Parts: sequence; C-alpha cells; structure tokens
Amino acid sequence: MPARKKSRRVRLIVIAFALLLVAGIGYGSYWSVSTVRASFPQTTGSLKLKGLSAPVDVKRDGNGIPQIYADTPQDLFRAQGYVQAQDRFYEMDVRRHLTSGRLSEMFGKGQVETDAFLRTLNWHGIAQQEYDHQLDATTKSYLQAYTDGVNAYLGDHSGAALSVEYAALSFSNSYKPEPWTPVDSVAWLKAMAWDLRGNMQDEIDRSLMTSRLSQAQIKQLYPSYPYDRNRPIVDAGSVNNVTGEYEPAGSKGPVALNSTVTTQLAGISKIIDQMPALLGPTGSGIGSNSWVVSGQYTTTGKPLLANDPHLAPQLPSLWYQMGLHCRTVSSACPYDVAGYTFSGMPGVIIGHNQNIAWGMTNLGADVTDLYLEKVTANTYLYDGQQVPFITRQETIKVAGGKDRTITVRQTRDGMPLISDRDDELRTVGQVAPVTDPPGGVNSGYAVALKWTALTPSKTMDAVFELDRATDFAHFRSAAADFAVPSQNLIYADTKNNIGYQAPGQVPIRPAGDDGAWPQPGWNSHYAWTGKYIPFKSMPYELNPDRGYIVTANQPVIDQSKYPYLLTNDWDYGTRSQRINDLIASKIKDGGKISMDDMQSMQNDSSSDIAKLMVPTLTKIAITNDKGDYVREAQQLLVGWDYNQDSDSAAAAYFNAVWRNVLKLAFGNKLPKELRPEGQCLRVPPAGQTGPVDNLDGASKTVEECGDRDPAEAQPDGGDRWFEVVRNIWNQPNNPWWTMSTTAFFGVDTDKAHHSTRDQLLAQAMKDARYELTAKLGKDINTWSWGRLHKLDLKNQTLGTKGPGVIKWMLNRGPYQLSGGEAAVDATGWNAAGGYDVVWVPSMRMIVNLQDFDKSRWINLTGASGHAYNAHYTDQTQMWANGELLPWYFSDTRVDQEAKAKMALTP
Repeated sequence: MPARKKSRRVRLIVIAFALLLVAGIGYGSYWSVSTVRASFPQTTGSLKLKGLSAPVDVKRDGNGIPQIYADTPQDLFRAQGYVQAQDRFYEMDVRRHLTSGRLSEMFGKGQVETDAFLRTLNWHGIAQQEYDHQLDATTKSYLQAYTDGVNAYLGDHSGAALSVEYAALSFSNSYKPEPWTPVDSVAWLKAMAWDLRGNMQDEIDRSLMTSRLSQAQIKQLYPSYPYDRNRPIVDAGSVNNVTGEYEPAGSKGPVALNSTVTTQLAGISKIIDQMPALLGPTGSGIGSNSWVVSGQYTTTGKPLLANDPHLAPQLPSLWYQMGLHCRTVSSACPYDVAGYTFSGMPGVIIGHNQNIAWGMTNLGADVTDLYLEKVTANTYLYDGQQVPFITRQETIKVAGGKDRTITVRQTRDGMPLISDRDDELRTVGQVAPVTDPPGGVNSGYAVALKWTALTPSKTMDAVFELDRATDFAHFRSAAADFAVPSQNLIYADTKNNIGYQAPGQVPIRPAGDDGAWPQPGWNSHYAWTGKYIPFKSMPYELNPDRGYIVTANQPVIDQSKYPYLLTNDWDYGTRSQRINDLIASKIKDGGKISMDDMQSMQNDSSSDIAKLMVPTLTKIAITNDKGDYVREAQQLLVGWDYNQDSDSAAAAYFNAVWRNVLKLAFGNKLPKELRPEGQCLRVPPAGQTGPVDNLDGASKTVEECGDRDPAEAQPDGGDRWFEVVRNIWNQPNNPWWTMSTTAFFGVDTDKAHHSTRDQLLAQAMKDARYELTAKLGKDINTWSWGRLHKLDLKNQTLGTKGPGVIKWMLNRGPYQLSGGEAAVDATGWNAAGGYDVVWVPSMRMIVNLQDFDKSRWINLTGASGHAYNAHYTDQTQMWANGELLPWYFSDTRVDQEAKAKMALTP
C-alpha cells in the first residue's frame, strides 16, 4: 500500500473512532485524535534523563527500531528502560501484573482466578529471592539503572500520555501505575519458564486419558522418538565416568586465524558491534527453529546463524528489537550488542555482539513433576506421618470489587498445592493411575507441583554474561548460569567457530522415575534426589565434522547413549529433519549456502504428513451418493507439491482431510477433558470402555461434551500425531481406524461398525469437502489455504476482553498465512479446534558473521505498542510474506540509516 494512502487510512480510522465515541457507542465520552496520539514517544531533539553521567544518543531507523549509544553500562541500561517505556509501557505493566498475580487490580474480578493461581506459584516472590540472594552486584546495578529509566518516564507521563489503554481503563476504575522495581524485571523470566517448562501438559493429558483408554493405547499415542529417521541435535558423545564431563563426538577445538581455513576468512573486517500474556499454547507444536552453518559451507566463508522462536502471537510482539552500544568497548563498558529484547527487562536475549552470535530454542527438558498428595485441611501424609502444610495468606485486590483472600498451602520442600486452584488438576487427582487408596480433595488426590523455576537461580546474570561473551569458552560460562527455562543455545563467532550448548537446571530423579506420570507424594522413594545434572555433563558441540548444527526441539542426544534423563517427551523431529535435509542437499557436491538460502529455509512450508498420506488419498475410491462432488476435491491433491502456500487450494483441502482423519480415528475416542469445548458426542460411559458382555451399545451411550479450550485440545495435529498415524498407516485394520466409538470400546460387537483405514479416509475426505464448502464456498477454484489459515493479532487484555469498539481500535488482521503444523514455517494451528493460527515464528533473524551489516531480521508486529503509531504493525505484512529487513550494526551504517535521532542528557 502506498505510504500516502496508508497514512490517510490511519487518519480516517482514528477520526471514525473518535466520532463513534462522540456518538456514545464507546464509553460515552469524547476521545479526540489527540488522545490517541498523546502517548506517541518523542524521538528527536533532546530530553533530560535524571541520573545519567553523560549524554546518551538514541538513533531510530525507518521502522522505529532504536540503537542506544552510551559511555557507561549504567547509562546504557537506564536509557534502555526509558526508551522501552516510551514504546511499550502498557505491555510492561500488564506483564508485571501477570507475574505478580495482580491482574485483578487492573481488570477487575474476571482475573481473580488467574491471580490466585499465579499467587500460588509465587513467581514474584521467587524473583525477589533471586534478586536478594542470587544475583551479583553488577547485575543488580544494571537492573536498578533500568528501573530508574522506566520510572523517569513514568514521572513525566500518566493516563492517556502513557497509552490509549490507560485512557480506556480510567473509565472503569481509578487504576494508576505504580513505580517500576528491579524485581518486576526479574519476574518475567518466570513467565518465560512457565510456557517452556517441558512435559507437564503431557503428564496431565496422559492421566486424563486413563478414564477411557488403556495403558497400551495411551502408549500408542505417545510413541518413541524415531532416532532411525530423525537425527538428534548432537552426535553421540559420552560422559566421562571419572571426571563426569561430557565429551562430544567428532568436535574440533576453536579455529585459529592461522589455521588451514584461513583462506575462507579472507576479507574479514572487525566490526564494532554490539523473554508473556503467557507465551503460548502448550501443544506439541510450540517450539522454535535455529541452525548454524560453518563458513566451510557458506558463500561468505563465515558462519550463518538463523533463529525463529515459535510462540503465541501477540500485539505488540513479545519481542522488542534494539541495539545497546558502549561508545568505547572496554572492560569498564563491555557491551556492543543488538538483537531481541523483552520489554521490561534489560539486556538482549537473542542476537549478536561484535564477536559472537547466538540463538535459542526450547530444549524441553522435563523440569516439572506433579505429585499426588493425601491431605487433610492442614496436613499431608509423608512416610506414614501427618506433616503440617506451610501456609501463607494472599490478598487479591480487585478493581471495582471486594478484595479476596486465599490460603496457599505448600509442602516443606516448597511444592505448592495447585489443585486448590485448578479444576482440571483436581480431575487429574481423581483419575491418576495410582492404585493406593485415595484420600484428600474431592474424593481424589490433591496435586502438588515440583518445578525447578520455584528455586531461585542466576538466570538474570546469564543474560548479561551472554551479551558480553567474546568466545565459546565465555559463552559456555554464561550458559552455566542459564538455569530456567532450559534452552538449546547455538553459537557462531567471527573466527569461524560454530557450537551448541545444552544448559539448564535439570533434576536427577530416583531410579525408575521417567517423569511421565504423577507420582505418589506420600512416599519419599518418589521424591526428587535434590541433585541436578552437572553443567559439565550437559551435552555440547564445537565445530562438528558435519559442519552445521540444527535445533528444532528434537532430542538433544539419543537418550539410550546418555546416562541422564532429559525428557522422553520431545518434539518428534519433523522440522529438525527437514532443516537437516535442506542443508545437506544444498552442500552436497560442494554447494554453498547463502543468506537467501537461509531465508528460503525459514519459509519452507512443506508438509511431511502429506507426503505420507496423499499417494494413498488420491487412490481412495469414493463411492457415496455425492462421489463426484468429493472426487472433485480429491483431484486437488493429484500433482500437489506438498507446499502449504497461502494461495494453495490443495493445502486447504489436505489439511481439512487431516483434521477430519484425526477426529474420526482419535479425537472422538478421547475423554471430554481433552476434546474441544462444545464438541458433543454420544459415547459409552467413562469406565465402561473395555470389552463388556451383554451391553447394547446403542442404549448404553451418553452425550458427552468437550470442555477444553480449542487452542489446547487434542488431537492437536502436531508431529506426535504424525508419528502415531505413521505407525499404523500400513495396518489397515488397526482398531484406531474404527469410526464407531461403541465398536472401538468393545461395547458394540457388530463387526459392521469396525471400519478400515480406507473407509475412514473416504469418510474424512467427504467430511472435509462439506466442511470447506461451508467455510470457503462450493467452487473449489476459490479455495485457498490462507482463507482458512488466518492470523488475528489481538492487543493484550483489552483487545480480547474489552468492548467491541476497543477491540476494533486495538486489534489487527486477519492475515492469510502460508506454512502450517510442524512445517519449518511453523504457523501452528490446532486440528482439534480449527484452522486459525495459534502460534507463529514470533520473529526471524539471520546473522552474517562475515559482515554484521548484512544480517537480516523481522518482528511479528513493530517497535511500538501504541495503536495507530506508524510502527504499531509496520513489520507484520512483511513478516507474513516471509520478508526480512536489513539489520545494520556498525556505527557508520546505523547513523546513515537513522530516520530519528534523540539525545538523552543528564
């Protein structure tokens, strides 16, 4: 869209919004355009910032992305706090109310239950302990400087001058933001850790499945990782039995400039350069991609590093792009770093400095366990003794309502009783597969949570350590402090080294405990040992022989070759193997990988499950009354290249078939706690799911409606389900292909109800044809995947819960997207709930270690959190198109590209 037309459209929307409010459609109060614009930040000229030791320069490019230049670290982080508050304070304020369990103070009684759960977990309290007892003095000084910068902004801005959301909130309550604190910054790491915590949802789901499925059936729905087909991250190394140190297989030491690869390093120039609303659904699709290729195989002769974390879409984006530069890099001021930050937290989380680049994906280590507890009101059973709970009172203040006081109960080893707050977890306590007679809450077990993030750690120290690391040894030293969440860290440097490190605080469980199921909390045999996998024993690689490293949430290492349990609930390697294959095919026979190749890989939308299923689907005989009607859609799959482009009709039809296959084969057989809310079926009563004599299936069924959020329901269609289907694909009479639930559960013995694979596939193709006709129209020539697979960007809180006119003002979309479930371009959707996009590549970056100024990046939305600011969503359409922006880093290029310059002065 031409800039002039776009600007005109924005003005018209703002004016229309004001007129609607004048007419009384909104809150009945007049909001002018000036109200909407009141919070737009000053980006030129000069501003006074109390506490600075010298002037600080803030240079913004054409997308409003700031690069900050200062003489001391304290000035740098003070300015970071001020600038982030300029663009994103409302987001920061919501985040700190989330992490402290105080959303009700802003949004009223509808948030009380959320607050109660978060108070039980005590994120903010743990963060306070970290700040008081774990973090080093330097980190604390940076956090305080950042806090001072935020509060300096708050001192001069309030109400609509902070953001238009505060103007909206002023109509319903008298809320005013309080000063920022260092602990507000630290606490965000707990929210990051919560959504990247590992297999807790799988543990819950497996327990819930026991009400309808046998242990053998559940095992079929959680198959083993296919190591023979999809490679893990690192080649098989070993842990030395004497030293306990991990010893990589086939890794080489750091490459010196005078080594045999010197010719690849010709032309090197030393360039002075440089974690939620909750982060997303917990389904198997949530994850990230990162990979790094050695200069041996790149067109630049230096490493190329790519990263795109997959998280829930948010407006504004979870990420905030920024550069933090000491004018003179020295031991006194060691920062020259750029990348992706979290608003509300100092430092850079993912990015590069003048020497190294790094990326992150979720390792997925199992760092949570649920414990079933036998309780009274005041005690819990432990090794035959009644032990008193440690309790505390929490008062939740409610905007426009009465305060609510809750009692939090926790065991002596710090496990909070979370079933006091969560209905689904109470159900887990009722149906968990433990034979010891229950006792406690609601005639079942109470459920307590053991989680590494509830132990104070030094992760905040690690953020600054990563930002100033200069080589692989420093990088690993920083990683040693990165306790939670446990991440895969990939690495590259300007000396042509590439590497990988698995960090994190991963518990060592007692023998025989694989963390897959809730455990008996009353028996000390099942308690954690109190020991964690030593960092020196965690897997890593440096310059592996293959010349590249891929992490995409697959296993770190073949678990049978590693003495410690990381987890058994990995992603199943569809994305990671696709990336491995793309790299291997490109470098075969001497080929080289370019920046454009890396970008093309990030946008790869190939469907792995389609490659398995489509050759059979195109041969299925359609014999029902509407055969021609269905066969017309079936023909879309003939000759399809398996790419899920937004304009592809074949991708739309295949994904609809896949969704219906999953529903018929698996979804209808799952308990209501896992099925999407509102999906009602007639099924045998829970508990009568094995072979039953003398039961008439038709008369012994009950109506049962699903009750899970569609974005969290099962089967979600992720690559775990790819593996489930792959394992039975060549078994056409496998019981899972039976469409009748009564026949599947053995209640109805009529063999006519036992369908085969091809019968189920035919039905799924018919159902998909009718579903897409209803959604997209009868004419298949008008179908496209993007019309189904849409992204709506919603502003936090008011964009989802506010009045319609506020949503209209703050939200954007829909955007029609390519990509799909378990594709490298992982625009995830939940097959049980629908086709809408529920997680995305929340940003994309490619770092060029030969010339940082040739790096590229993009954000999901834009730098600004202010609706109708030019940078609110100015990157979104480019992101949707798979485009990247240039990412300039050198002082010279940043200055040349700056469209707005501002000086912060003492």
